[in-house]
Amino acid sequence: MANAPLVSLIIPVKNEGEHIKNTIESAVSVKTDCDFEIIVVDDASEDGCCDFLDDVCDGRMTKIKTEGLGAANARNAGAKQAKGDLFIFCDAHLFFEDYWMERLIEPIQNGTAAATNPGIGDVQHPQNIGYGYTWNEKLEPKWNRAHSQEPHPSPLLAGGCLAISRKAFEHIGGFEKGFKVWGREDEEISLKLWLFGYECYIVPSVTILHVFRPTAPPFELTWGHVDYNLLRMTLLHFSYERFYRSTKLIQHSLKTPLLANLLQTDVIEKRRLYEQKRVYDDEWFMKKFHIPF
Repeated sequence: MANAPLVSLIIPVKNEGEHIKNTIESAVSVKTDCDFEIIVVDDASEDGCCDFLDDVCDGRMTKIKTEGLGAANARNAGAKQAKGDLFIFCDAHLFFEDYWMERLIEPIQNGTAAATNPGIGDVQHPQNIGYGYTWNEKLEPKWNRAHSQEPHPSPLLAGGCLAISRKAFEHIGGFEKGFKVWGREDEEISLKLWLFGYECYIVPSVTILHVFRPTAPPFELTWGHVDYNLLRMTLLHFSYERFYRSTKLIQHSLKTPLLANLLQTDVIEKRRLYEQKRVYDDEWFMKKFHIPF
């Protein structure tokens, strides 16, 4: 593409087995006119899944090793190494289609959106496609279904294949640095984008196939991690009344230690910073997208 920006594909990896090799092979084999690099963040994998990259002679490929940062901060680590003006954060278990990249970034390049998602389908059931997320009354993420083939807004974008401009990513501070292991990182960055005045769009003409695991993830994950991230997200971005309601959603963890741990961090300081910088509040967001919480 003439005068096209460099696109950085950033792939966090944790014990992905053959999936990461398949993902990279798909990324480099499909047709594209984009100039791109691939940054693989091996976040303390124990299965040697990224070792094959040591023998890959491809100037587009970079592997970095991190020591168990978790999903959000592994993505941030990849972004720090990225050279592109556009980032696409990808899970390590995807299959791509021809010219997916240029179509996905088009709304970002033309100023329609700051971040985009493709349709994300199930490898086992390719006709089962989700188009971003929304929340229900319990802040549980629910896939959106297609209602238009034109690019359109979505309250939440899936982190499995999320394109974003470097400028917007850096302005909002990237993925939440205070999160533990895994959980809510794609919801938090989507919410933060909207509250800071950016727009998140779905590009339905692009479909990426995703390997959905039938079992637990290949790394240690507890309800404590997921619940902590929920409380941190809601305390950072919601009114205190909504934050209090979110504490009622904790069912699998001991709430008091979670809250004590959370309040010993920088969460209140960061909340105040966000209140100064954001354009909209959580009430605006809930009303805009008809979220019953």
